[in-house]
Amino acid sequence: MTRTVLIIDDNPAVGEALSLALSLHEIHALVAMTPEEGLATLQREAVDVVIQDMNFTADTTSGEEGVALFRAIREQHSDLPVILLTAWTHLETAVGLVKAGAADYLAKPWDDNKLLATVENLLELSESTREVTRSRRERRLRRETLQKKYDLDSLVFASEAMARTLDLACQIARSEVSVLITGPNGTGKERIAAIMHANSAVKRGPFVAVNCGALPGELIEAELFGAEAGAYTGANKAREGRFELADGGTLFLDEIGNLPLPGQMKLLRVLETGQFERLGSGKTRHAKVRVLSATNADLKAMIQAGTFREDLYYRLNVIEVNLPALAERNDDILPLADFFLAGRAELGDAAREALLGYPWPGNVRELKNAIERAALLAGGNAITPELLNLPQHVTTAVRNLDEPSREVVEAALHKVGGVVSRAAQQLGLSRQALYRRMERYGLAPAP
Repeated sequence: MTRTVLIIDDNPAVGEALSLALSLHEIHALVAMTPEEGLATLQREAVDVVIQDMNFTADTTSGEEGVALFRAIREQHSDLPVILLTAWTHLETAVGLVKAGAADYLAKPWDDNKLLATVENLLELSESTREVTRSRRERRLRRETLQKKYDLDSLVFASEAMARTLDLACQIARSEVSVLITGPNGTGKERIAAIMHANSAVKRGPFVAVNCGALPGELIEAELFGAEAGAYTGANKAREGRFELADGGTLFLDEIGNLPLPGQMKLLRVLETGQFERLGSGKTRHAKVRVLSATNADLKAMIQAGTFREDLYYRLNVIEVNLPALAERNDDILPLADFFLAGRAELGDAAREALLGYPWPGNVRELKNAIERAALLAGGNAITPELLNLPQHVTTAVRNLDEPSREVVEAALHKVGGVVSRAAQQLGLSRQALYRRMERYGLAPAP
């Protein structure tokens, strides 16, 4: 792919010198003599980095023309890296623009090696920025496509992992097969089940959910299949079970691993025949129900232990939909946090970093609780990490003996004149991996 740098300078000698230096490193250079010509070039050409002068009128040294050009570029191309060519007389102005968003500045006369290292690093940054932008655009388009195609019940998500899960869930929603939804507690398995029902052939029927883990074992069967009066202590009158209530719709069985073996046998029968009896009754009843179930347990291990029926497992798990932990879909954390806040307060930058750095063992449920607490205590002010009250988590990492030390990284960068891609190649790392180590060691790319 062609790498392109636009040089905006009214001195032809500067344009020629920079173009030659860049061409020797396979970098295509475009030259514009005036700010107007430079801005027009940006409109019609794909440019990765701009090198601009600070003055364009004879006998002018204030740098005001350069400031105006920089602001015009920033207005039209907010992420485009800009290198300012500056004389010492207006160095302070250039430094101010760097703080305002320019990539860097170089004093005239410049050092070719320093300039080329800066350009190389900014070209890599520009490429990475484009890749991130492209990835975000693709995720947004996929999200919008899913939202148009299916009823997602205003579910908030931004991650590719969640998009894949929803795509699969909605694709199989219209079939009659039984689906097992797996994933840790607090990830939103019931929400996925409700979305599957909303996109199913029985969406006009009832959606009935029962948490098998929230009921005593002796009452689960009565909850599912109903009971006649006197069938158990406290059963003063006959009651319908969840299968009867869900007839013509969807029954969602959460924490299916908590269903005792006698209940498992009855569940298997109703899945195979649609027939069941209430507790205390010999009358056979019928129900046509789409069954979705969920668990965070290892059902295969339970089968080996003899606490879960293998035939029921395969009946329930015709297709598995896995809901990843929140820590595995980092892109969802901040959108969910903003959704739970609902405009009651704003997340400060430090709070956002804390949210992204926390492992969320309690998943979306824990995130919601943390945000609710912080919103109540913030009193309309920005939310700080202290208000989130996240438990301290300790990450233990064993240092790889092959991990390059700070000294090794510094030496590699110095050897190649600060060009990150070449240093990464020498160290056997990707550019991104080297950037992470530079950040960890407090090393900045070549200025």
